[in-house]
Amino acid sequence: MAPKHFRDRRAAGQVLAAKLAPYANRSDVVVLALPRGGVPVGYEVARALRAPLDVFVVRKLGVPGYEELAMGAVASGDIRVLNDPIVRDLHIPDYVIDRVAAEEGEELARRERAYRGGRPPLDMRDRTVILVDDGLATGATMRAAVKALRQHEPAPIIVAVPTASPETCEELKTEVDEVVCAITPEPFYAVGYWYEDFTQTTDQEVRELLARHQHPEEVQPTASAPGSPNG
Repeated sequence: MAPKHFRDRRAAGQVLAAKLAPYANRSDVVVLALPRGGVPVGYEVARALRAPLDVFVVRKLGVPGYEELAMGAVASGDIRVLNDPIVRDLHIPDYVIDRVAAEEGEELARRERAYRGGRPPLDMRDRTVILVDDGLATGATMRAAVKALRQHEPAPIIVAVPTASPETCEELKTEVDEVVCAITPEPFYAVGYWYEDFTQTTDQEVRELLARHQHPEEVQPTASAPGSPNG
C-alpha cells in the first residue's frame, strides 16, 4: 500500500500524536518543536498528549564560503556545539567560529523573542523530552538539536516526526532513546513531497500556536482545524 500524503502539518501532527499515545497524561513529558515547520506538528502532539509545548531553536554554524557544511550549531539556552572533525580537518580558527556563532546567536535570540515573548523556556532537566519536526531528510538539524539538548540534562529524548527517510530514521536510533517516524517511504524524495500543503510556517503562526496551547481559552483560532490526512 502506498504511503499516505498528509494534508498539512497540523494533520500530520495528529497522526504522529496517535503513535505517541503511551506518553499521554504524564507529568514528566514536555514537547519541544523545532521552528518553524515543527511547531504546527508539535502543537497537535502536545495537545493530544496534554503536555507542555515550547520551541527549541537551533541555528547551524556554516563554514564560511561553504555555508551548507555545518561546523556546529547554537541552540536555545546559550548552547553551542561543534562538529569537531570538521573544525579540525579544515583548521577553522576560534575567531571564525566565534564570529559565525555571534551572528547566528543574534538570529536565534531574535526568534526566541518573537516566538516566546517574555515567557521563560521550559525546564528540561530530568524530563522526558519529545523533540518534534515536520520531517527528516538528512537529519543534520535534528542531530544538532539532540546534541545541544543533552546539555540541558533531560531524561529520555524521543525524536518524533511525521515522515523521514528510512536511513535517517534508523541512524538516529543510535543517538537518542527512541525515534518515532509515522511513515518512512522509499524512495523518500523530500519532506515536502509527503504533504499536500507544505506552505512555509510564519513567525506569526508560531506565536499564535504557542499562545493558544498555553492559554487555549484566550486565543481564538484563525482557521478551522484540519481534518485527518489523506492520500
